[in-house]
Amino acid sequence: MNPIEKPDAATERLDMLVVQEMQLLLAEKRTALSTLRTGLAIFAFPLSVLSVLIATSKSYELHAVLHWLLPLIGINLGLIALAVYLIVHALRRLQHYNRIIGEFKRKHSRLAELLA
Repeated sequence: MNPIEKPDAATERLDMLVVQEMQLLLAEKRTALSTLRTGLAIFAFPLSVLSVLIATSKSYELHAVLHWLLPLIGINLGLIALAVYLIVHALRRLQHYNRIIGEFKRKHSRLAELLA
C-alpha cells in the first residue's frame, strides 16, 4: 500500500478487530499471571505455618497437641494441593496465550512492531 493512500474502511475495521483480539488475549494473559501469583501466595502460607511450628517445637509436647496438629497438617496439605493446581493451570494457560500471541505477531506485522 502506498503511504500516501488512505486505508479503506474495511481495512481499518480489520485492524481494529485485530487490536481488540490482541487486547483480549493480553487481558487473559494478565488473568493467568494473577492466578499464578495467587497460587504462589497460597503455597507460601502452609510453609510459613510449618516453619513456625518447627521453630517453636521445643515449647510443647507433641503428644499433647497432636489433636490440633493433625487437622492443621491436613489443611496445609489441602492448601499445597490447591496451590500446585493453580500454578500448573496458570503456567499452561500462559504457554497457550503466548503461542497465540506469537501467531498474531507473525500474521500481522504492525502487532509485531507494537509488541516487540
